[in-house]
Amino acid sequence: MASKLWEKDFEINSEIERFTVGRDREMDLYLAPYDVLGSMAHITMLESIGLLTSEELSQLLAALKEIYTLCQRGEFVIEEGVEDVHSQVELMLTRQLGDMGKKIHSGRSRNDQVLVDLKLFTRQQLKDIAEDVKTLFDELIAKSNQYKDVLMPGYTHLQIAMPSSFGLWFGAYAESLADDMLFLQAAYRMTNRNPLGSAAGYGSSFPLDRSMTTRLLGFDSMDYNVVYAQMGRGKMERNVAFAIATIAGTMAKLAFDACLFNSQNFSFVRLPKECTTGSSIMPHKKNPDVFELIRAKSNKLQALPQQVTLIMNNLPCGYFRDLQIIKEVFLPAFDELKDCLRMTAYIINRMSVDEHILDNPLYDPIFSVEEVNRLAASGMPFRDAYKKVGLDIESGQFKADKHIHHTHEGSIGNLCNDRIEELMQQTLDGFHFERMTNAEKALLA
Repeated sequence: MASKLWEKDFEINSEIERFTVGRDREMDLYLAPYDVLGSMAHITMLESIGLLTSEELSQLLAALKEIYTLCQRGEFVIEEGVEDVHSQVELMLTRQLGDMGKKIHSGRSRNDQVLVDLKLFTRQQLKDIAEDVKTLFDELIAKSNQYKDVLMPGYTHLQIAMPSSFGLWFGAYAESLADDMLFLQAAYRMTNRNPLGSAAGYGSSFPLDRSMTTRLLGFDSMDYNVVYAQMGRGKMERNVAFAIATIAGTMAKLAFDACLFNSQNFSFVRLPKECTTGSSIMPHKKNPDVFELIRAKSNKLQALPQQVTLIMNNLPCGYFRDLQIIKEVFLPAFDELKDCLRMTAYIINRMSVDEHILDNPLYDPIFSVEEVNRLAASGMPFRDAYKKVGLDIESGQFKADKHIHHTHEGSIGNLCNDRIEELMQQTLDGFHFERMTNAEKALLA
């Protein structure tokens, strides 16, 4: 059995080991390529302060690049008896390079290793999510522009209320995503700070060059105070979880609308047949299962901040093993959200709408406010106009004039989609993802 980084002259009880390791080996596979990147930056810095020779650095970097390639191919494994990703990487280096492989741990702890791994992993996931959000945003804007002149009923209390349009409906979700992107950018900026060099949370007696590792890894800055760097474990995950939950909230509402508007009682939208499922007994069924699952998964993701908060809620300053459990709910959440975003974008692209909904006299009352406003504009007091139209509706005398003219910003006739696109692009430009990608390419060059 492989030894552990912390092992001394006694063996731990096997059941205790099983319980304490838990799902950590499984979760650490998410972090493997980032553990390698963090190690590459760390040993480059160690060589600069005289703790490694240039020849040792060259050999270690070459070996780490080989491990990184294994990670990218999906061939990296954490062997039975090896505690975590950090131990596995060091074991592989030691097998290949002997005692030289053991030198990579100078000046750091597994605590700041996992902190930097999580930050490198998370910032990449946030970049992926930002790109997927933008893809869905673009599909919604395109559909909003395509159907900008197609009217539909708007609802309050699930009662028909006033005229709306598919331009407004699709565009509303696009603008919601533009606001959600602000949360994502804030989460990214808090994530993209370097904890490496904080060691176990109290720094090191080695003269570590933390500015160098910050630059090598493409972080915007470092977590300066080493105690705060350690306190960031859990806090980063919670902040990112809120950003995930915000996007998931938009997705859940959109999914609910899509399911409702697809039902025969509404028939406002038509989902592509290949995106629906059938019934084992009812041959006519075309169920919106994809949107139902998106709704459920999105609602589950909205619970993520509370899960993280409750795990870390009453922990004092310093590291505690409780934080290990956050990985189990946090790391898989990104794939789940990305899957939902991509599925939604795919279906929105292929969704069609009924362009004659308001031909049905059922919806005539939604034009009552238009008539009240027309009478008020001609000089009748608003309350008198309201009462007259209300009495006409009750007596069956109301005649709907379906030619409406809304011109103010954000209304049916003036969607402001170009401005919403500007908002989204401004936020995207504020991420500065190029710092991260350029730094990682340079490390691996």
